[in-house]
Amino acid sequence: MSAHVHSSSAPARGSLLGDLLAAGPVPFALVALAGFSLGFFAWISLVVPLHDALLSELGLLVGTLGGAAVALGIWLGYARYFSRRAGATFARSMRYDAATWVPFIFLWLAYVLPVASTHGGSRIFVVCATLFCVGKVLIAARFNQTVREVLLDFVATRTAIIVIAELAAVIIGQRAGTHVQESSHLLLNVWGRWDAVHYLDIATHGYQGTDMAFFPLFPMMIRLLGRLVGNHLIAGLLISNASFFFGLLFLYKLLEHEYDRAVARRAIFYVSIFPSAVFFSAVYTESLFFMLTVASFYYMRAHRWWMAGAIGFFAAMTRVEGVLLAVPFLIEWLSQRGAFKRNPISLLAGGLIPAGLVVYMAYLWVLRADPLYFSHVQIHWDRHLAPPWVSVINAFAKIAHATQGQTVANQSLEVAFTALMIGVLIGGWKLLRPSFIAYMALSILIPMSTSSLMSMPRFALVLFPMYGILARWGDKPWVNNLILAFSLPLLGLFTVLFADWYWVA
Repeated sequence: MSAHVHSSSAPARGSLLGDLLAAGPVPFALVALAGFSLGFFAWISLVVPLHDALLSELGLLVGTLGGAAVALGIWLGYARYFSRRAGATFARSMRYDAATWVPFIFLWLAYVLPVASTHGGSRIFVVCATLFCVGKVLIAARFNQTVREVLLDFVATRTAIIVIAELAAVIIGQRAGTHVQESSHLLLNVWGRWDAVHYLDIATHGYQGTDMAFFPLFPMMIRLLGRLVGNHLIAGLLISNASFFFGLLFLYKLLEHEYDRAVARRAIFYVSIFPSAVFFSAVYTESLFFMLTVASFYYMRAHRWWMAGAIGFFAAMTRVEGVLLAVPFLIEWLSQRGAFKRNPISLLAGGLIPAGLVVYMAYLWVLRADPLYFSHVQIHWDRHLAPPWVSVINAFAKIAHATQGQTVANQSLEVAFTALMIGVLIGGWKLLRPSFIAYMALSILIPMSTSSLMSMPRFALVLFPMYGILARWGDKPWVNNLILAFSLPLLGLFTVLFADWYWVA
C-alpha cells in the first residue's frame, strides 16, 4: 500500500539497543513512557477489578514493564517497515514515528481529571488511539504519494458531506412524522437514519424480528468498540469512516497495479463523490463491505490466497453479496499457470469465503430453525426471489400507477442507477479482467433478482470495478466533466435528503 521499495534505505540491523537508540534518547524515552502508560492503563482496567492483592502487585510490574517493552518492539518493527516502504532513513523513521506515541502518555488524564461517566477512562483511551492512528497516517502522507492523495480526497469529500448534512438537519429539519432519535445531540443524530437504526439496535439488544436480515459483522464491531467509546453511534461512525479510508487505499493500489496511477487517482475521486457516497460516512455497512471486497481482490491479484480468503470470509459476514467473491477467487486461482501442480492447497482458501455465510446461517438455524431466515424475512420489504426482469417491470408499474411524485422520483432513480451499472458493464467490460467482469455482473444480477430495485444506488456505490471503467474513460476531459457534473449535484441532494429523513436508497 505504499511507494516502491528503495533498497538503499533499508536499515542495516545492528544490536537491538543500538537500533532502539538510533533516533536518540528523547524518542526512545517517549515511546517507553507511552508503553508504560498503556501497561498501567491495562492494569487498572483489567487486573485491579479482580480484587486480588498478589495478582494486582504482580500485574502492575508485568503490565508497566511489559507495556514499555511491547511498545518499543512495535516502534522498532514499524520503523523498519516504514523506512523500507517510504524510502526514509531508519533513524528518521523512528524519530517521526515516536511522535505518534505521545498521545498515550496522556492516558494518565483518566485518573487525574474528574471523569463524568464510567466510560471516561476508555473514552480517553479511544481518543489517544485515534490520535495515534491519525498521526501515523499524516506521517505516511508526508512521505508517500498514494497515502497523500487518498487522504486529500477522503478529507475533502467527507468534510463537505458532513457540513452539508449538518446544515440540512439544522436549517431544513426532519421530514414530517415521528422518527427514531439515536442521539440527543443533533450533530450526531444525523448519521443514525434508516438502516443505521437496525445496526445500532442489533449492537445494543441483539437480533430481534426483521433485524436478522442484516448480517452480523458490522453490529458486532459496533458493540465491541462501543464498550470502549460508551456510545454505539460514535463507534459505528468511527468504523465506517476508517473503513472507507482504507478501502480507498486498497482501491488505489489495486487499480494502480492493473492500469496506472492516473486511473487509480481518478477512481478514488469518483467513488468519493458518487451520488450515494453519503452512506460511506453513516452507520451503514457500505464502507466496511467496500474495504473488505477491494482488499480481497487486492490479495487475489497478489496471489496471497489465504489472506484473500480470510478477508472474503469477513465480507460474507458483512453482506450476503460477499459470498460472490468466491467466483473471482476461483477465476484468479485458475488463471495461474500450473496452479494445480504448484500450490493445490491454496485453492482451499477460497472455501473461507462461503464459510462466512455458513457461520451466519448456522446461527440462524439455532436461533430460528431456519438457516435462510435472512432471505425469507426480506418479504417484509416486498422482496423475494424472481427473474431479474421482474424487478424492472415492477419499478415501471409503480411509476405508472403512482399517485405521489415522491414515488415516481424514487423509482426513477432506482431504474436510472440500475441502467448506469448495466450500461457501464456493457460499455467497458473489455477494460476489465475476467474476475472483475464476473464479480460486477453477479453483483448487478443478484439484487435485480429480488423482484425490486430498492436500494440500487447503494448497491452501485460499492461496485468498485465500475470505477475502474469510469476512470479509464475519464482520461478524456469531456467524460471526466460529465462524471463530475452528474455526481456532485446528486451527492449534495442525496446528503440533504438523508439528513432530513427522506428515503434515498
